[in-house]
Amino acid sequence: MSNLVNTTDADFKADVLESETPVLVDFWAAWCGPCKAIAPVLEDLSREYDGKVKIVKVDVTNCEETAVNYNIRNIPALLLFKDGKVVAQQVGAVPRSKLASFIDENI
Repeated sequence: MSNLVNTTDADFKADVLESETPVLVDFWAAWCGPCKAIAPVLEDLSREYDGKVKIVKVDVTNCEETAVNYNIRNIPALLLFKDGKVVAQQVGAVPRSKLASFIDENI
């Protein structure tokens, strides 16, 4: 079962900014090849880090306001939030091991 959360501009505050646990936000789009490449990795990580990190997906095509607010220019863009603030970011499709290290180093 997936633990990924798909959010919208309207729900971003509740899903991400007000979260009690750290949140890894994946800014992506359906037309983005590299985004599709890391999607299964994020599925796996959402199960592995269940309870430690919430993984939330933001479709930049449908959530332009949130993408603009966080100056998203390239996707996939992964932003890690703690206590409502961005504490780290990773841009581009990277291997699973690098994503896991990115999470471990920043939570």
